[in-house]
Amino acid sequence: MQRFTEFGFGVPWVMGFFHQDWTYDGPTAADVVAKHLAEESDEEVLAVRRDARTLVDNLPSETLEVLWTAGAQYMPGFAGTSGAEWTRTVVGLCDARLSAEADVRPLTGADTEDGWSRRDAVVAEIERAEFLTPAVREALVDCARDCTPDLAFRVLLRALVNAPDATLSPDGYQRMEAIGSALHYGEFVVDSVRFLVESP
Repeated sequence: MQRFTEFGFGVPWVMGFFHQDWTYDGPTAADVVAKHLAEESDEEVLAVRRDARTLVDNLPSETLEVLWTAGAQYMPGFAGTSGAEWTRTVVGLCDARLSAEADVRPLTGADTEDGWSRRDAVVAEIERAEFLTPAVREALVDCARDCTPDLAFRVLLRALVNAPDATLSPDGYQRMEAIGSALHYGEFVVDSVRFLVESP
């Protein structure tokens, strides 16, 4: 069984909206998220809502800010708001998008895989990523233990893409591919960090 998409999904997909030119998609961060949600499938919106609820229900606001900042290339910042408030905003935007649909089927099967059997492997990859700051690694480990290993691993992949000086060994990339396969990811989820692999 595979997930509903071959690509990144959920909150890490939303983190990818925030690049240097994100304001071309909308005047505020919430507008940007709403625009993308309006264009996507119900499954994608459900995956975002599931991730965002899991984050805000299980992690303190400061940890959420660390994760959003690490996973986004250019996070607008949390002046006047907080990590928890922003994550609740994302949940609300998902609810608004889904309320416009007459018959939304819940996620099932592989799309509900939380990855608890891979928790130790995910934590080990987080701890190996020494080019990430200690605060980011700690936040990711907290996410793996208090949210789900699946969500933590996907945020880790986003953080690797954005981290300066990030590199992966061929063995490290193979370990990540094995985790991705166990979590039923599509072809291009772990592939997003292939460009970081050092030549042997």
